[in-house]
Amino acid sequence: MRLFKCQNCEQLLYFENTHCERCKYRLGYLPDGAVLSALEPEGDGWKPLAAPDTQRRFCANAEFDVCNWTIPADSPDTYCAACRHNHLIPDTTVTENMQRWRLLELAKHRLFYTLVRFCLPMPTRNEDAEGLSFDFLADSPDPNGPKVMTGHDNGLITIALKEADDAERERMRKNMGEPYRTLLGHFRHEVGHYFWDRLVRDGGQLEACRAVFGDDSQDYGAALQAHYNSGPPPNWQENYVSAYATTHPWEDFAETWAHYLHIVDTLETAASFGLSVKPRIDKAGDLHAVIDFDPYKEPDFQRIIDDWLPLSFAVNSLNRSMGHQDLYPFVLSPVVIKKLEFIHGLVRNAGVPA
Repeated sequence: MRLFKCQNCEQLLYFENTHCERCKYRLGYLPDGAVLSALEPEGDGWKPLAAPDTQRRFCANAEFDVCNWTIPADSPDTYCAACRHNHLIPDTTVTENMQRWRLLELAKHRLFYTLVRFCLPMPTRNEDAEGLSFDFLADSPDPNGPKVMTGHDNGLITIALKEADDAERERMRKNMGEPYRTLLGHFRHEVGHYFWDRLVRDGGQLEACRAVFGDDSQDYGAALQAHYNSGPPPNWQENYVSAYATTHPWEDFAETWAHYLHIVDTLETAASFGLSVKPRIDKAGDLHAVIDFDPYKEPDFQRIIDDWLPLSFAVNSLNRSMGHQDLYPFVLSPVVIKKLEFIHGLVRNAGVPA
């Protein structure tokens, strides 16, 4: 994620900001330019100071304070590049639903920041019967009623609304023995399944993917049941990025895809802050990194991984100093790095970064 600043007063901004805290200018995100812009009223719309020759209007979901993205004033669309992928949203008359939906949208918009930056193919359901779409669903109020399960089905991603409850998500993380469980992680994982369909199955990369991730034709249901019954195999860390990735090649791909997005987006943030890592006791320089490149545009995966390993070690150490768990509690073995490199190649070949 890039750093942003107000074009009116140069105050540093967060991606989610809707108003500048210093000068109070209205802010809107321009996905086509990957910039958060201060806005001035102009007629029925807004003039972005980052692109003063254009006029914008807000996504319809700005009404609910869940979106700060804009669209061109003359666009036929009502919703922005992220929100037009919504299929079902929760009942907005329920206060708890609104609070949780807002958190889901914050994570989803960060996901779409990345997808748009990579120019990945993501038609909506209106454009393609198996286009990318999202259902945000709450469990039945009946305690004995059906429970919503987060998952992917032919382009439709369902996210359980309860995942936006920190206590519930932490309970599930502990019950499932996961070192990491976040809303953004869910979005990145589930969209990995969608892009397996698009870039691997439909992109002529099935055999190449199987050579790296294994035979996906094995029975998924049986593999899932075996995982829940017996857990991951011994020494799984040598070949997989997470225990859940051992379940089936589809899950291995989705987990690795999510980690690739974690790495690229975090490296961009580090580059935006001008971070470098140079431990004084590391005389050999194995943990040295100067993060001064755009990982979204970097063709050399080795450069990405060479800087990620020192950065993740540094941020994990910082977290421990604050009494928190590791920010990135994963070990990237040589086999996992090869899998990440495969994802890198898929993404690079699917679109041209903005």
